Amino acid sequence: MNLLANYPTLKFTMGEVALYAVLGFSIVLIVLCFLMGMIKLLSFVVNKIEAKATKAMPATAAPAVETAPAIAPGRSGKIKLFDVPDREAAMIMAIVADQLQEPLANLNFISIKEVKDGKEE
Repeated sequence: MNLLANYPTLKFTMGEVALYAVLGFSIVLIVLCFLMGMIKLLSFVVNKIEAKATKAMPATAAPAVETAPAIAPGRSGKIKLFDVPDREAAMIMAIVADQLQEPLANLNFISIKEVKDGKEE
């Protein structure tokens, strides 16, 4: 049973096919332009509303000057380093605090000296 038997055969000329293609592309282009216009309009309205909201806000004081971060509480003070870079000294202090299971702020390091060949220099 042929389902298309009841329908006449459609025959289009090349001109009609080209016309339908141009019409289809034109409709798509017009809809895209319409959507672009709507997006620009909504963007404009939102920007105007935000501008009004920022004008209505009371003026704040001048921005605060950025201060140095607070030093962590502890008693370590100044540490004398002998031939040890800062990074290595920090790692040594962290390892000691971990091994003693004490917070680093509770420990007081006076100096850190590198020992070479089992002798102090």
